[in-house]
Order: sequence, then C-alpha cells, then structure tokens
Amino acid sequence: MFENVPLSGMIRIARQAGKEIAARQQAIVQAGEAAIWHKDDDSPVTQADRAASAVLCAGLAQMAPSVPVISEEESIPPAEVRRGWGLYFLVDPLDGTKGYLKGEADYSVCVALMRRDMPLTGVVHVPARGLTYYGLPGTGAWREDESGMPVRLHTAPAVSGKQPVVLQSRVSATPKLDAYMDGLPHTRLMAGSAYKFCLLAEGTAQMYPCLHPTWEWDTAAGEAVLRGAGGTVTDMDGRPLRYGKSSLLNDLFIARG
Repeated sequence: MFENVPLSGMIRIARQAGKEIAARQQAIVQAGEAAIWHKDDDSPVTQADRAASAVLCAGLAQMAPSVPVISEEESIPPAEVRRGWGLYFLVDPLDGTKGYLKGEADYSVCVALMRRDMPLTGVVHVPARGLTYYGLPGTGAWREDESGMPVRLHTAPAVSGKQPVVLQSRVSATPKLDAYMDGLPHTRLMAGSAYKFCLLAEGTAQMYPCLHPTWEWDTAAGEAVLRGAGGTVTDMDGRPLRYGKSSLLNDLFIARG
C-alpha cells in the first residue's frame, strides 16, 4: 500500500476492466472495420478500449479520489498541470489492440501507480490467459492465475546449453530487431503487449529490445513487474526510462531479465 492506495484494489479494478474487454472481443473481431476507429496517429481504438477506460477511471477515482489518472483513452492534462502531481495512476485500458482485433490472447490491462518520474507499483492483467502479474520495484513480483494463489517471480538466465530467448511482437518482419541482434546467438519468441515484460519477469525470456515508438502507459506497469522480479528497463544508452515528461512518448528501450 502506498499512501492509502492498496495494491489489492488496483488488481481488482484491472480485472474488472479485463472482463469488459474479454466480453466484447468476439463481437468486435466479427464486426471488423465497422467496430474500429482510428486516432490521429492511425492506431486503432474500439468500444472495448473505451469501456475498459471508463471502468478503470471510475474505479481508481473511487478507491483513491485524491490521485489523478492518466488513461490512454482520455484527455491528457497539460504538462504544467501534471508537473504538480506527486502520485498519479498511469493506465492503458487495452494494451495490444491490434492483436486483440485479430483474436489473439496476449492483450492486457495495465495499471501503474506513479510517483513523479518512476513507477511505484504495477499491475498487468492478461484476461484471455487468466493471469495477473503485479510488482513493486525493489520489493518483488508475483503472478496469480484464476486460483488466486500468488507465485513469486524471478528473472532467469538462459537454460544451460541453450541460447537466450529474445522477445518480438507478433509481426512477420522485424528488420530493425534483425539488424540489432545480428551476430548475437539467440532464439525468438513472439508475444504481444505488456505481456512481454511478464515473460521476462517469470524467466521465460531474457531480452526485449523495443525498437518502435511506445508511450509511457505502454511500459510503466510492465516495468514495475519486471523490476520487481529483478530485471531492468533502460534506454539505448543504458539510462533508466523517464516518466512524467512533457511528451509522454518513450525513448527506444531494452528490457532485460
């Protein structure tokens, strides 16, 4: 708990949002383009994104009324307003919308509690897999399945005699990643959304070089989980990712287990 913000409440609200998303997936996939809007950056958004955002914003406001919420699907307060915040929530109601629209299972709900430029704790709920991950940097990280029994997570090196596992998004062509990993022995594992941070946290993979644009709400909760499990997230020069910037666009980064 951080200043009357219970982690259990964040988990409960993330799962509620996940139910909204899961219940709509089949109908949205069947409706195709008719169920999709496009933002200014051409990224897709659906009624599921908006319904999940409403659940998160309302639930978090009720649980911690003095803590502001930044949601990908809501208006973003100006930087001069945000600079005055101590604690705030940073949420992605449906991370992995493109995969969600293809009927894939890796989409997630991400909720992070932030203190200025760093995540204090994060929840990544993966509804279609029945998994919830949560972590507190410097303290620990855990995974719960539908039984509700928490399992402590630890990052892990590659299995002896095998190459390290590098994560990539579920796309067929990865020229930037191919160039970056050229000459470095490894195997690839495809995964979507912030679920990639969770695979690093539980030791399934060892590295995730993210060489495409992302936003702060895409990474904050996953970073909290990964760092709680003993991993790191840095920019390409080895510096910690910065949050609470005037622009919420992330630098390119590498997440390591």
